Amino acid sequence: MNRLVLSAQLVERGAMRYTPAGLPALDLKLQHESTVTEDGSPRQVSMEIKALGIGAITQHLSALALGSSGTFAGFLATARNGRGLLFHVTALDHSTNESQV
Repeated sequence: MNRLVLSAQLVERGAMRYTPAGLPALDLKLQHESTVTEDGSPRQVSMEIKALGIGAITQHLSALALGSSGTFAGFLATARNGRGLLFHVTALDHSTNESQV
């Protein structure tokens, strides 16, 4: 199963673009910070991840203010350039909007 759920803050959003199939697409950068337990010891985790929304989710992502936090869900795939991973966002649960797609 390829499923990722991440609590994160929206730190960057590109301009709306369209796929060759005509679907709206938004490039994003998400930032996550938390404390997790690894082998019984606490560990600080801080990361930025590139993300992409395609289709109906772009309406919700474009309405989300920069700096806003939410729970982003989706899957991981190879980036378009074949280097690294890209988080494809398919659902958003925003704390003040409570919208689920």
